[in-house]
Amino acid sequence: MPVNSVNSVESISIAKLGGHIGADVLGVDLSMPISALAFQKIHAAWMDHLILRFRGQQLTKEDLLAFSARFGELDQAPVNTRGKEWLEGYPQVAVMSNIKVNGEVIGSLGYGEAVWHTDMSYNDTPPSAALLYAIEVTKEGGLTGFLNMYEAYESLPADLKAIVEHSEIKHDSSRNSAGHLRKGFAEVSDPRDAPGAIHPAVRRHPVTGRRALFLGRRPFSYVVGLSLQESEDLLGRLWAHTTQTGDAWFQTWSVGDLMIWDNRCVMHKRTAFDDAERRLLHRTQVKGTKPIK
Repeated sequence: MPVNSVNSVESISIAKLGGHIGADVLGVDLSMPISALAFQKIHAAWMDHLILRFRGQQLTKEDLLAFSARFGELDQAPVNTRGKEWLEGYPQVAVMSNIKVNGEVIGSLGYGEAVWHTDMSYNDTPPSAALLYAIEVTKEGGLTGFLNMYEAYESLPADLKAIVEHSEIKHDSSRNSAGHLRKGFAEVSDPRDAPGAIHPAVRRHPVTGRRALFLGRRPFSYVVGLSLQESEDLLGRLWAHTTQTGDAWFQTWSVGDLMIWDNRCVMHKRTAFDDAERRLLHRTQVKGTKPIK
């Protein structure tokens, strides 16, 4: 590929989105081959900025899977409310959509708000990365917000930081980030009874070595070893600090946008939108490692 052609190291530039998180990657067509050196530049930018945005892409499902796999071994899509693949023959692609065909929803999460969360933190080995590609977008709403969890940890008051250094959190696996009960799970009313993995409240990033607050999601989470009231009080303080003092950045989607975020040090959410509008995105995820302090 000649110098300065699309996807060469020279053609790719990185433009910070502003604030404390995120960057645009310019001069890249993800449907075309990417050299090892060009990908190294993209990966380094991802480590520096935590989330990357690629605008104006035209990707097949195969293109999305191929680019996603550059970041590591792909994971299966999360268990959904139907208990089967969203796209037959593509078990590694999840569909985020409110669209219905013959009365049946074709995707996950609907049109309501999806609360702040870390993807699949309820598993022993949560994904390291998630990629989300926009096919149909709304005129209003449906924004995706991101929080820098390195900074959430580093800016904790001294007393909270001392507590979380030795804390573990159980992450509920029965409900998704929109609050919907997953197929095959029973209702729970007490967080101590909720199923899910237990992880350190602060995790060390396996690549950067930096430490990040690791909260997962608020509903039905539980700080191991505390009374329910003590757990709720501690989690309430941590979440208030993270979501009220954190500098969130929100993505307003356009068709052809692809976002990748580092699930090890980023939390995200989605704002609600009018169900009369159509929204369709495809999502992949990269396998991770067990969180460590």
